[in-house]
Amino acid sequence: MSGAQTVNSDIVVIGGGIAGAAAGYELACIAKVVVLERESQCGYHSTGRSAASFTENYGTPVIRRLAKASRAFLERPPEGFTDYPLLAPRGMLTIACRDQQIALDDELQRALVFVPNMRRVPVDEAISMVPLLRRNYLTGAILEPDSRDIDVDGLHQGFLRGIKARGGTVVTDAEAASLQRLGGTWHIETPAGEYRCSIVVNAAGAWADVVAARAGALSLGLVPKRRTALTVDAPDGLAVDQWPLVNDVGGEFYFKPDARRLFLSPADATPSEPTDAQPEDLDVAIAIDRVERATTLAVRRVHRRWAGLRTFALDGSPVVGFDPVAPGFFWLAGQGGYGIKTSSALARAAAKLIDTGCLPEDQRELGLTVDDLTPGRLQRSIQDARV
Repeated sequence: MSGAQTVNSDIVVIGGGIAGAAAGYELACIAKVVVLERESQCGYHSTGRSAASFTENYGTPVIRRLAKASRAFLERPPEGFTDYPLLAPRGMLTIACRDQQIALDDELQRALVFVPNMRRVPVDEAISMVPLLRRNYLTGAILEPDSRDIDVDGLHQGFLRGIKARGGTVVTDAEAASLQRLGGTWHIETPAGEYRCSIVVNAAGAWADVVAARAGALSLGLVPKRRTALTVDAPDGLAVDQWPLVNDVGGEFYFKPDARRLFLSPADATPSEPTDAQPEDLDVAIAIDRVERATTLAVRRVHRRWAGLRTFALDGSPVVGFDPVAPGFFWLAGQGGYGIKTSSALARAAAKLIDTGCLPEDQRELGLTVDDLTPGRLQRSIQDARV
């Protein structure tokens, strides 16, 4: 580190993916902020490998409330945030085969709590919406009409530009190799220099527990899980652009239009070490098989395949709050596969918690509490499991 720069700030955010970028954007309004990204570009891992879907009917109740709290920002971002709309019409059709009808009924009842305009869709209507669906497979469907596609890159770049416009700094190739707290100040050693601050925000995604261990913070048992995706040709003669996202109620596959092709996933969730995730041939084959069984699609060529890591806490909800054992160490992790659609709400929650210890008023009105997000809830769960 001889001759490397030393930079002082109020807050250092570790991770330049969607969580860290959004947090940096909100925090830059109240503090001097530096965002450190270990890769040469921000968003290389999970952010750049998202299904790009906004839905209020997916995830835990906490996730669904956070999605609702993010919708206004995504629909009407601040002036100058982006040159193009962040959301585009898509809709989400959740389908069931014969042995999934009870699961579909249950899903509709859960959904109506958060999305009152969810409705049942008769088989004939579902097939008219997505002619690819097999009539002898489908026994029912429900529709979330206000589900949307998200311009993930537009959202992510808007946050990054906003950090700089608000006086913050984004540094790439700057892995937080060591973190040490001395006299109330965090000293963070990176290949780009040493960064000092009073508060560290851990937005490191799949590497969040690794960063916490380097800082002497609590281990929360976060689990990165691999999710596979691929694109294939759409059937000849079918205009697919207006189709909804089609989701299996059993969580075994989903597919959606993607630039005049189809995006497929087997909805896999295979535990993984933090890594540059790569697709497995078996998972690609499973995705194709499951979609072909539910539809008349015949996949002849895979144009692109990829995988990303979705990192989960024990209860499936994000972790947002100060660490119970490491002063000035703040968690913003465990977003699972929901980090894009909840990014605005989670960033505002993080900034408000750091500034005042409370959640934003709109989130409290939706029924969210500090206890829903605090890392302390996981500490209790880990202790109970050990007993």
